[in-house]
Amino acid sequence: MARVRTGEGRSLGRRFGWLWTAYAVSAFGTWLAFDAFPLIAITVLHAGPARVSALAAAGLLVGAAVAVPLGPWVEFRRKRPVMIAMDLVRCAALLSLPAAFLLGGLGFVQLLVVSVVVAAADIVFTAASGACLKTLVEPDDLLAANGRLESTTWTATMLGPPLGGAAIGLFGPLVTVAANAVSFLVSAAGIRAIGGTEPRPAGSGAVHRAGPRLRAGDLLEGWRHILTSPALRPLFLNTILVSGLIMATAPVLAVLMLGRLGFAPWQYALAFAAPCVGGLVGSRLSVRLAARFGRPRIMLVFGTLRACWLLGPAFVRPGVAGLVLVIAVELGLITCMGVFNPLYATYRLEWTPPDRVARVLSAWSVTSKLTIAAMTGLWGLLAGLTGPRTAIAIAGVLSLATPALLVRNRGALSGPDVLTQVSTSASVKNEGEGGPIMIEIKSIEKPDDRRDFPRGHLEIANLSGLVFGKATFEPGWRWTESVKDIAGTDLCEVHHNGYVVSGRMHIRMRDGAEQEVGPGDVFVATPGHDAWVVGDEPCVVFDFAGGMGEYAKAKH
Repeated sequence: MARVRTGEGRSLGRRFGWLWTAYAVSAFGTWLAFDAFPLIAITVLHAGPARVSALAAAGLLVGAAVAVPLGPWVEFRRKRPVMIAMDLVRCAALLSLPAAFLLGGLGFVQLLVVSVVVAAADIVFTAASGACLKTLVEPDDLLAANGRLESTTWTATMLGPPLGGAAIGLFGPLVTVAANAVSFLVSAAGIRAIGGTEPRPAGSGAVHRAGPRLRAGDLLEGWRHILTSPALRPLFLNTILVSGLIMATAPVLAVLMLGRLGFAPWQYALAFAAPCVGGLVGSRLSVRLAARFGRPRIMLVFGTLRACWLLGPAFVRPGVAGLVLVIAVELGLITCMGVFNPLYATYRLEWTPPDRVARVLSAWSVTSKLTIAAMTGLWGLLAGLTGPRTAIAIAGVLSLATPALLVRNRGALSGPDVLTQVSTSASVKNEGEGGPIMIEIKSIEKPDDRRDFPRGHLEIANLSGLVFGKATFEPGWRWTESVKDIAGTDLCEVHHNGYVVSGRMHIRMRDGAEQEVGPGDVFVATPGHDAWVVGDEPCVVFDFAGGMGEYAKAKH
């Protein structure tokens, strides 16, 4: 079993730092304005229950439908410009609400349209950010990165609503909407600050030449990949069902606690804000637990445990004892989610080829939102027919069955510890007596990473046990002129085991020794050398040493 790097106490790089900052700002802004839309509808537009419910459902349903064709569109475009665009779209849409209010023209239709636009932009941003994250950190650091993002989510969930509630009470809901809009503007600036050159996705040129039309197959590719993958399919079904059941019971539990049981609003808020500490703790423990016990085991254990808490709220009673019960149940549930979520997010990225990440994440988000909307409506009807306690109890019993999807496919969960990068043409078999049996194939025409530098570029394919590099150096290229400033060293400090495909190159070592290599030559060059292209023909070199993972990579 491969080792899992914890990433504790060390930086994951300046570029991830900017992504993390952008994520944190927008997450806090979103949770600050969490209840703003229904409150605007109720207090400003004087909408009734039916219209408020329609507002909540439309944002999920129509926003998800709008996002369906955008997944393939995102796939073949650079991700950071898409993320910036979605931040700006959300900012503009949200700012239109206080602007319309000040001009006396705010109406329910505008509120509905803004909720749809924001929901669709959220899905697109999530799809693009997942693909972006996979390119910003090393494969072994994905879990640490997801753990930090997860801890940020739970911190924002814990602090945002109480602060937002106080702000709404003092200034009104439109002020928190404006603050949320500004958070997206700051997020866009943070993503812009990531810097560097983002390579154009493989196949994007063909898309641009062919025009903006999308085929039906492109729209369905994310779902096709998920449902045909023995590794992703059970995880997909499990997470969709669990999240659907959790979210479907939330309004029913609110009715039970605030209505029949007579809890005060502040008690209800406390019951769900305080347990978010468990999410923060769980996300911090996730990496350490995986490093000690292995990711498959921790995913299975905490994926099972998180399904065991939903039955608890059915037994809530009035008074302090009832409040403590809800807090304990939510604390257990959220702690398990805090451990499980970074692991499953990392697993999902590892089992998705780079050229399908946006479509897979988009399909996942669309399905989740549609399922939550449908199940929320269904459980509302169920609660009306059977009562809130019975509806919550039914959800709890159904939740207990969801771990079967993970247990029956637990063999697939061990995959990423054997194979950390999966291509569309890679196949993996189970372990035999001699260890893992595996065939993995990638095309360098669809590289995992591409780095451009003056008069040349590098394409990299990451396979299990091998980092393969294909470097193309144009006439006039020289390391000390083209790569030195990027690497931050006087000479190239990367070890090369190379094969020259075409062209010629001269290599000079630190001690003055020098050689020229040409087509068909196999060579070794130890760290501490300069090199330059000889003649008018580009020099193409294959490198198998593994050090090309750090070649022409800016040091932070």
